[in-house]
Amino acid sequence: MTPSNRLRRRLMLLYCISAVLSGAVLLALAGGVAVSLPGDAPARSPLPGPGPGDLIQLGGIDHLREQLLLVPGIALLLMVPISLAFGWFIAGRMLRPIRTMTESLQQISGRNVHERLAVAGPRDEFKDLADTIDGLLGRLELALDGHKRFVANAAHELRTPLTVEHALLEEPLIDPGATVESYRANFEQLLAVNRHRGALLESLLTLAASESAREGGEPVDLDEIVAAALREREARLHERGLRLAATIRPARIVGEPRLVARLVANLLDNAVHYNEPGGTVEVSTRTEGGRARLVLSNTGPEVPPERVDRLFEPFQRLRRVADDGHHGLGLSIVRAIAIAHGATASARARRGGGLTVVVDFPA
Repeated sequence: MTPSNRLRRRLMLLYCISAVLSGAVLLALAGGVAVSLPGDAPARSPLPGPGPGDLIQLGGIDHLREQLLLVPGIALLLMVPISLAFGWFIAGRMLRPIRTMTESLQQISGRNVHERLAVAGPRDEFKDLADTIDGLLGRLELALDGHKRFVANAAHELRTPLTVEHALLEEPLIDPGATVESYRANFEQLLAVNRHRGALLESLLTLAASESAREGGEPVDLDEIVAAALREREARLHERGLRLAATIRPARIVGEPRLVARLVANLLDNAVHYNEPGGTVEVSTRTEGGRARLVLSNTGPEVPPERVDRLFEPFQRLRRVADDGHHGLGLSIVRAIAIAHGATASARARRGGGLTVVVDFPA
């Protein structure tokens, strides 16, 4: 027997023990009946005999007692191997779906994670288990696809600054007339590219930390974090000529203050960066329906409704602008932080242009 038959052996033994115990109970009942029988006694017989009134001695009740104990005892002994055989057979039939599912799952890897168990038949515990595993495989397939896209996009984003750095380093070396000023200019551009790549790596690390975070933390005043973030961006709002409409009401949540502050900062930075001169940024916090809600809306270019959900994916931008300091990770970090806090983040396109983002936290 292989280790994979351990459960089958247990079920077989349970079946055998149940059968033997049932037989033992029956044997005990038969013994009780035998003990309750009276001893040998004379009895009158209506059979014709030598003369009227003659008595015939009827023995055999002791023999009946022996039969009541002997026959069930032998049957009980025979029941042990028979019940073991039947238990082994029945356990095998019961565990066959699990064995089939196990063999199918052992064949699934990263190359064919799209395959499913697809167990047919009436709905029972095994069918529910197979459907649950199929659902898990579906979520795993989506996660793997998302990670593959993430790695490909990250490699593309990192390749661009590396190419620029290589060109800036090579240019003065192949130019025989290079001067100190040209070297200085190239080094200044290299520093800018280096800062750009550092910001990208920091965003990637924040995204990874947000996705691996767990629910819990400490009480956090969401309204205070939003108010502090707005104060830090007053100069940028004034520089861009943006009008701020803020309605800050108390909203307390439980979470990680640093991550919540990053969520708010990303939303505000996006609202400022993708706005239009003379536009508007509207921010509000409140507690509603047992949840703390953050709503941020900004004017800006038209956003196709079918592209709104894609903006929450890594490296997705409405417009690609070289060296604008944005990598398309802002909203993906927002969604990752929201999920880590048991919150939901959604967005919708505004009529006339711009975007409205709503984050609902458990209060």
